[in-house]
Amino acid sequence: MHDTSDLTCARQRTERIALLNDAARQGRDRTARIVMTSGLLAEFGGDTVAQSMMVQARLMAALRHCTFAPDSPERDFASMDVDGIKVLMKVDYYDTELAFGSEDPANPAMTQRVITLMRPADY
Repeated sequence: MHDTSDLTCARQRTERIALLNDAARQGRDRTARIVMTSGLLAEFGGDTVAQSMMVQARLMAALRHCTFAPDSPERDFASMDVDGIKVLMKVDYYDTELAFGSEDPANPAMTQRVITLMRPADY
């Protein structure tokens, strides 16, 4: 049997991580990094720098407005459709040097978030 205070604490921690992930996705976390796989960018095409920038802008807009399934309470994984192409979004938690996993994703002082946008084949 679980202590209700333990469950409350776990829920608060999960919600804190979710809010930090939201801030990273929405561009409000200056330390977060957003990367797109080369396979994803290639799938969208774009022969010029301007076309490539427009693709990236559409992907960033989709990232900021994506929705999450109930099985992603930390809002760290999502699937979305952009221009008819399935795109996955995954948040990973690293230490501040990007060398190891973060010991506490709920603590922004010791966590750097890296958001990856990719094709399902890249996952």
